[in-house]
Amino acid sequence: MGSYRLCLCFTRKFKITEAEPPEDVREAFRKYADGGFHMTAEQFQRFLVDVQGESGADAHRIMEQILHRRHHITKFTRHTLTLDDFHHYLFFPDLNPPVGSEVHQDMNAPLSHYFIFTGHNSYLTGNQLSSNCSDVPIIKALKRGVRVVELDIWPNSTKDNVHVLHGRTLTTPVELIKCLGSIKEHAFSASPYPVIITLEDHLTPDLQDKVAKMLTQTFGGMLYYPKSELKEFPSPEDMKYKVIVSTKPPKEYLEAKNAQEEGDNLHKDKDSDEDEWQKEAPDVKADQQQADDESEFETSEHNQDNEESDDCELESCPLVGPVYKSLIAINAGKPKGGLKEALKVEIDKIRRLSLSEQALEKATESHSLNIVRFTQKNFLRVYPKGTRFNSSNYRPFIGWMHGAQMVAFNMQGYGKHLWLMHGMFRANGGCGYVKKPEILMNDNMVFDPKAKRDVQKTLRVKVYMGDGWHLDFKQTDFDMYSPPDFYARVGIAGVRADTVMKKTKKKEDNWNPVWNEEFTFPLTVPELALLRIEVHEYDMSEKDDFAGQTVLPVWELKQGIRAVQLHNRKGEKYSSARLLMRFEFI
Repeated sequence: MGSYRLCLCFTRKFKITEAEPPEDVREAFRKYADGGFHMTAEQFQRFLVDVQGESGADAHRIMEQILHRRHHITKFTRHTLTLDDFHHYLFFPDLNPPVGSEVHQDMNAPLSHYFIFTGHNSYLTGNQLSSNCSDVPIIKALKRGVRVVELDIWPNSTKDNVHVLHGRTLTTPVELIKCLGSIKEHAFSASPYPVIITLEDHLTPDLQDKVAKMLTQTFGGMLYYPKSELKEFPSPEDMKYKVIVSTKPPKEYLEAKNAQEEGDNLHKDKDSDEDEWQKEAPDVKADQQQADDESEFETSEHNQDNEESDDCELESCPLVGPVYKSLIAINAGKPKGGLKEALKVEIDKIRRLSLSEQALEKATESHSLNIVRFTQKNFLRVYPKGTRFNSSNYRPFIGWMHGAQMVAFNMQGYGKHLWLMHGMFRANGGCGYVKKPEILMNDNMVFDPKAKRDVQKTLRVKVYMGDGWHLDFKQTDFDMYSPPDFYARVGIAGVRADTVMKKTKKKEDNWNPVWNEEFTFPLTVPELALLRIEVHEYDMSEKDDFAGQTVLPVWELKQGIRAVQLHNRKGEKYSSARLLMRFEFI
């Protein structure tokens, strides 16, 4: 029972009651229990196969778990489910999830055949200009399943050691050795597949030598470095429990600096944001909510920014000995001659190219197919533009639909784009590597992200009901005077033709809303579609309150009636808030 005070002398009382099973749940129970009041394990097995598509499910084991949770008994007096037992089972996210938790894709293809969960400036605790540098966000990212960690390495004030910091800003440094130690300790806590460290290197040769010693001493046999230059990347399976280093080979610093002075077409995207930070910066406390606006899903305006500076802060950049260079397994850098030259696919050479979000957008105007062809064999890293001082993010799909393996995100920059990143990497058991769809790997017919396509598949989604907010929130969190008025938003993020958002009607004064609304989504590229799910609480006088979200990879959705766990703005699971939904491909 909840009480809401309306004025000094009047109190409204609302009883929080469990919602009844939806009609579809009742109908399924009637059908598979053959009209009876109890469902046997054999009948339950038929339901799991026919409706849920779970041909390998163990109905007896699941039934034991349901009865134990529902009735807290160890020796079962009955071995059948009632309608309420059945309904509660469907609402358990761990027993009846919408996507699987196992790695199931082929992990034996070259690393370049996968989208990889990638962080940007992984050491920053907050904004890009004045927050602390620390190993804590690196640890958090690794525990989340992030597989690419970026470190900007600079000489310390006495030039005898190496610090990690965002150069030419007010960020406070952290020692490189501390970051490396934390990477070693937590690298494989969420996934056994390789961790790639991308280094933005601003060091003198003697300090590069020192970094080589730190890497080899910290990681030992975990560190992968090939004896000769790679002609094809190894596979995630081959690289299990390995750490891989990616940066520019030392000799490229001098070349890149000279190319920059020659007015190279690529100099504005030279893998670094350093120059951008020297410009007059807006207020660091810029409204973080801007990143949450729907308009942020539109591609951002063109800006000039730079990332991974080639300036090693010397009059000239002497070449370093082979030790440091030999540890670089994935060579980065941009060849001379502009973007067309940079995107050339070489028979016996593989590399990593980095472009800012808006440099990529501009490049796709005339080189779209070349980018897709390049990413079939080589790495493309995309990073946020330099004006994202508040650590916001960008729409990741422009990178993904062109095959970019490393769409680098500010993991501390909470907002809808980061929710999409979390959703993409729920695929393949959350291991941080998601195999790119065949359409992006086809040599003979290179995928054109701009081409119009016929609908390949239609997803039908039904939103039945929601529950659990009264356990995760205070009674007055949404409304001081009455229970919340929840509505759900459901839609697709993907290629432009598939992107859409729809919403249910609001249910007034109810902690357990029942919507029973159905939506259909025709998909032209289902292989790159993410299902967006949000719940909000309607507020007549102010902005609607946020009540949960999740994003699910469409190609991994399990059919049938499923429990969908909701997450907060940071992407952390709520304990109880969840939806009951149905997914069908028609």
